[in-house]
Amino acid sequence: MRTFTLPQARRLALRACGLAEGRPAAGVRRDVRHLRSVTDRLGVVQIDSVNVLARAHELPFFSRLGPHDRMGRDRWLWRSRELLEGWAHVASLTPADRWPVLAHRRAAFRHGPSRARFAAAYPGVLDAVLAEVAEAGPTSVSDLADPGRRSGPWWGDPQGKEALQHLFLGGELAVHDRTPQLVTVYDLAERVVPAAHRVPPPDPEEAQRALLRAALRAQGLGTAADLADHHRQPMGTARRLLEQLADRGEVARARVRGHDQAYYLDPEAAVPRTSRARTLVSPFDPVMWERARTERLFGLRYRIEIYVPAAKRVHGYYVLPLLLGDRFVARVDLKADRLARRLWVRGAFAEPGVDRTAVARELADELAELAGWLELTAITVDDHGDLAGALRRATR
Repeated sequence: MRTFTLPQARRLALRACGLAEGRPAAGVRRDVRHLRSVTDRLGVVQIDSVNVLARAHELPFFSRLGPHDRMGRDRWLWRSRELLEGWAHVASLTPADRWPVLAHRRAAFRHGPSRARFAAAYPGVLDAVLAEVAEAGPTSVSDLADPGRRSGPWWGDPQGKEALQHLFLGGELAVHDRTPQLVTVYDLAERVVPAAHRVPPPDPEEAQRALLRAALRAQGLGTAADLADHHRQPMGTARRLLEQLADRGEVARARVRGHDQAYYLDPEAAVPRTSRARTLVSPFDPVMWERARTERLFGLRYRIEIYVPAAKRVHGYYVLPLLLGDRFVARVDLKADRLARRLWVRGAFAEPGVDRTAVARELADELAELAGWLELTAITVDDHGDLAGALRRATR
């Protein structure tokens, strides 16, 4: 059994997810090969509608590649058919070859209680919507002959949208494309999923093992809870299957000094001598998904405060930690003020024990790259947080 120091474990994890190497050099044109390197390593790119800074799926690419062509990236993500949308972590893009491995998830949705309740409440709607898409081709909710009415301001989706989503989760439909506003366009799965991946699926237990192996490649090492979270697998099942894989020699057992938890290790993972990372990391990045892992490995206690009342927030609405080397050294509450074309730093906070002046300089450079990528021409820093003063001086 291999034993790692905590810094080694951090660097191993950062290398696995594509952060330890740092970004390509400034003069290197980011192309499909770079995009593919990100999706191949992570295996899952989360999708979320929060757009206070940039869409959730955009920021993991910025963290690893720096500034790149946003429209070109999205065309590749949704139109190349190298990736497909599904419910892998939550709403996510995954490599297309995972379509058969996720078949058991689609079957569970298709025969599950939520869809049964919808079918009982709206008899015939699922069949009607499926027939309409089959005839019309790529379809968004607004294209439906009868999209229905929204029943509430937040999650009260119209019945047409619910029907499309049920058919998508069940596998009859797939996401054909997304508009620049992230509106979903559906089509029959057989017209979206490449034929090479429309093959008989493995049995559910083998599929679960395949997902755990993929999670381990993306994380480098992790506890059973860490690895189960990557694809939102049942914890008990994940622990049992990881032990099977370890007994077979397909994964290795490991320890991290100072930790009581049992870890599993990707046998091909390597510990880099250093981490060259300097990047802001989104709360929707796989590095941040399992908060207990982030705190255990990196000493960063992070809670997303989007749904916390403003008066009770500690750090802010949309807070991104700054990764420098193999440590998180600061966090900033950011907003893209598109009307004023400014990157608005609503709060800036140093982590304990850091050199605030040095961190502020690194953070200022990172914010300048981010602002340029988002086509914002100014950076403003509010007087909130113990790093705000140093950061304001560094951004002048």
